[in-house]
Amino acid sequence: MAGKRSYQDGCAAAHALQLVGDRWALLVVRELLLGPKRFTDLRNGLPGAAPNVISQRLRELEASGVVRRRTLGPPAASKVYELTDWGLELEPVVIALGRWGSRSPSMLHDAPLSVDALVLALRTLFSPAAARGLTGSIGLRFGLDEFAASVSDGQFHIERGDAAAADATIVGDSATVNEILWGERDLDDAVKEGALQVEGDTGLVRRFLELFPLPEPAALAD
Repeated sequence: MAGKRSYQDGCAAAHALQLVGDRWALLVVRELLLGPKRFTDLRNGLPGAAPNVISQRLRELEASGVVRRRTLGPPAASKVYELTDWGLELEPVVIALGRWGSRSPSMLHDAPLSVDALVLALRTLFSPAAARGLTGSIGLRFGLDEFAASVSDGQFHIERGDAAAADATIVGDSATVNEILWGERDLDDAVKEGALQVEGDTGLVRRFLELFPLPEPAALAD
């Protein structure tokens, strides 16, 4: 925290912004919400941020107790960054901020997303009403990133991990899934073009992709 400007304001929101309000800070947090990452993984998830900026934000977040470093056990033995228990409490903040931002009339919903940002967007936009009567498990494989999702009784759960036992699996890249969810791309067209593969129950995948509607855009003042 040394050297950082203070708002000189006793409001806890002002203090929170001093901790995580710098450019890229909350996006570093976003990239760590689904589990620890190496520095190179963070760079891949934040291609618009210069490496020295990411390093600076990590140092600041570590100094404030939001992030910590640790070394993985053998055979990996690599250093990773992860959120502390207190840092993980930022997930509902990131989710709420994402939902608020998704209502912006100027939001480009088909713009590029990191893999983790896409998964968090699913958590953000899941509609229990749209999922009524649906039960199933869906795997998402984006290269080396794999996630296991499940829907049951209007509840949605997704986490990083093996989805080998899923009822259906989506294999491809996050950009294509993003375009199908909130762009103009059709699932069947993406499969025919080889941009996406569906393993297992295609009907379940089609229904799954309908569970994340965009909220109504905010009305702007005249």
